[in-house]
Amino acid sequence: MSVWRVADEDLQALGQLIVANSAGAVSGFHVGFTELTLHAPAQRIVEVLTQLRDNPDFRFTQLIDLCGVDYPQRSKRFDVVYHLLSMVKNRRVRVKVETDEDTAVPTVTGVFPVADWFEREAFDMYGIFFEGHPDLRRLLTDYGFHGHPLRKDFPMSGYVEVRYDDEAKRVVYEPVKMTEWRSWDFLSPWEGADYAKPGEGYPYVLPGDEKVEKA
Repeated sequence: MSVWRVADEDLQALGQLIVANSAGAVSGFHVGFTELTLHAPAQRIVEVLTQLRDNPDFRFTQLIDLCGVDYPQRSKRFDVVYHLLSMVKNRRVRVKVETDEDTAVPTVTGVFPVADWFEREAFDMYGIFFEGHPDLRRLLTDYGFHGHPLRKDFPMSGYVEVRYDDEAKRVVYEPVKMTEWRSWDFLSPWEGADYAKPGEGYPYVLPGDEKVEKA
């Protein structure tokens, strides 16, 4: 029996034990790539994490990460993912809850104070709200920033650009202007090495690539 199979069997047993002790707060679990993932309703996440932290059979006493994931095709487009570590049991577990753009997820800062900035980052990057958070405001972008950059429908150029206006003596926000990007010089040697350089044949080959025999 392989080591991976033994590990998966142990995680299956742990998942079953967690579900049995959750009083319905954990709706299910699955094991993949030797990792245990629990699924829970968003409104019971505080109960789930408290149980995982305090139950002597689990002892997941460290929240090592909290992040968002965007699935815009779903009605509940966001996953909030919690990664826990048990130093005592030498185990890790992942907990997932689902929510939409308008429904807040209860904050877990009362269970793990370190979740404070993690939740602020998820709010900033995805627009996920956390009910009861002590200071839910942007963390990585400016307070006047428009949109949430890690959403799948957020444009790569953003909605606004920021510059310092010397006349107004302040930072100003303006709609993104991309007119200077719309005239590409595809024959420029700076656009890629496949184009000819002055005085050389076509195509230009990077030094060393001439050793590669082309079909």
